[in-house]
Amino acid sequence: MLRDELILQNPLRILAQDNENILPKGGFGVVLARAGVGKTALLVQLALNSLLRGKKVLHISLDDPVNKVNLWYKEVFYHLTKPHDVKTSSELWESMLPHRFIMTFKVEGFSVPKLEERLTDLKEQNIFSPQAVFIDGLPLDQSPKESLLNLKTFAKNQSLHTWFTIQTHRHEKPDPDDMPVQLQNIADLFDVAIQLESEGKEIHLKVLKGGSANSEHAKLLLDPRTMLIT
Repeated sequence: MLRDELILQNPLRILAQDNENILPKGGFGVVLARAGVGKTALLVQLALNSLLRGKKVLHISLDDPVNKVNLWYKEVFYHLTKPHDVKTSSELWESMLPHRFIMTFKVEGFSVPKLEERLTDLKEQNIFSPQAVFIDGLPLDQSPKESLLNLKTFAKNQSLHTWFTIQTHRHEKPDPDDMPVQLQNIADLFDVAIQLESEGKEIHLKVLKGGSANSEHAKLLLDPRTMLIT
């Protein structure tokens, strides 16, 4: 079955702590990288992995409209299933769509209380009840630690797996623990932190925090042509 095959072939499996989930229920994960390195591509692959495992996924974009987010999913899924039968791949894609909901915010209009309110509305009206939430483009300078603590509490109460992307900058120096400045003072809220770093023609995945204790982490790369993890 194609779904099972894609799950087994997924290189991100080596990050999982319990043979399935990279994050615990209520856990926070973050993907950090400079602009254009592949944050959204990796976030979409994490989301597709959740969809393949039967989870309901809410994707929140603070940068792109719904049609562009959907295009990201289509392109990544196309590259994942390119070696396989087109009809089977199309059927799998159609079967996953009801389990994905895309929500957009304008950056200046985003706040943790607004997010919690919209999530609650979706659930109470039986429109969509996510098990995993993916937030692309979180503006940390507008999200103080108290707000993130409130969101962490909300995620724990709802048993949500929550992933974020955060943009870093070339000129910024990490702290003595090799943690990017964007996570200073809030690193304790995140269970997993993954940084994408371009080295020549290669993009390396560097696990800064969490994940399984596996030396294979060092071998994970993001293919700049397909934006798939290899």
